Amino acid sequence: ALAVSGAAFAQGTPVKIGLLATLEGPFAAGGADGMRGAELALIQRGGMAGGRKAEIIKASSNANPDVAVNATRKLVEQDKVDIMVGPLSGGEGIAVKDYSKTQPGVTFINGGSGAQATTLVNPSPNFFRFNTEGAQWMVGLGKAAIDKGYKRVMVIAEDYAFPYSQVQGFMSEFCRLGGKVPVKAWVPLGGKDYASTIARIPKDVDALLVVLGGADAVNFLNQYEAAGGDKPMMGGSITVSQDVLNYRGKRRDSLVGTIAAGPLADSFDGADWKAFVADYKKNFPVDKGGYPSPSLFALVYYLNMKAALDALEAVKGDLSGGQAKYREALSKLVLKGPTGEVRLDGNRQAIGTTFVTEVVKDSKGELSTRVLRKVDNVEQLL
Repeated sequence: ALAVSGAAFAQGTPVKIGLLATLEGPFAAGGADGMRGAELALIQRGGMAGGRKAEIIKASSNANPDVAVNATRKLVEQDKVDIMVGPLSGGEGIAVKDYSKTQPGVTFINGGSGAQATTLVNPSPNFFRFNTEGAQWMVGLGKAAIDKGYKRVMVIAEDYAFPYSQVQGFMSEFCRLGGKVPVKAWVPLGGKDYASTIARIPKDVDALLVVLGGADAVNFLNQYEAAGGDKPMMGGSITVSQDVLNYRGKRRDSLVGTIAAGPLADSFDGADWKAFVADYKKNFPVDKGGYPSPSLFALVYYLNMKAALDALEAVKGDLSGGQAKYREALSKLVLKGPTGEVRLDGNRQAIGTTFVTEVVKDSKGELSTRVLRKVDNVEQLL
């Protein structure tokens, strides 16, 4: 009788979900949109999952792994969250994955982190990622570059885990098809001055692959155009996300025509994507801080929070027994996302869809991405 009443009480109590994103530093705008994506998943369920109210406790980081772990530690050890969703940036994800091994009683679900090593290298049994990662996001871009006639490409990318994954994903395909990457410039995260990098661009490269996000991408684009740069550009996934495409300034038009790859395309005509965009715009209109279309960060945080809630629904809110039933439900979950179904591999890493895209300007002067190619069932081992 005590066991039954105890289980009933547990099922009626709120589920505490920690939510961590970067609200400071170069990815602050993306982090804010990540929060919006996670909140949308909860709004769609009326704030409930598995018969229990879901209570979100938010925290912020700045793309620094140590800061992310400290914020996560507070949520887990002081706020006593049951489930942790986050973080955003690549190096943060690896660090939080490592921390998750010290907290076997809590289930960790990624937020937006896209570093390959988070799940491929020394995976944690209680860390799950329902978004595909940086290398998976670049599938198809190498062939698109060759088709454009780009045979020699210089890489300009931030010097941390996520861009490493993006560059690997691009080069594995591009170089296999005969492409060459004679120069790579790894620049500091949060850098302000790109003059020395711009000076290194060889005259004989056909294009640049720019894997910079947030404020870093904006700073580089402004400085490159001011210096008279005229090389065609290809973008990393975060370089053509809405938080970059919607920065205000004349020079953003330099991105028009940029080919890129990632987990979404703004103009994708899938019914589930259109419904997701409409719901996002309804809840987060432009005059309230939202974007004309959800950013990459909004999508991936939405996917991971939706997975957290769908699995709670599947086990009727039961987190007993060290959350064993809940984790089994997560492992078996076939997540219906805005761009298609997502399922997990043996390392609890997403298998999903990648889009090759091109930046275009619409009749209102807004920049967005259109679909050049859609690649389904992209696995982490490419």
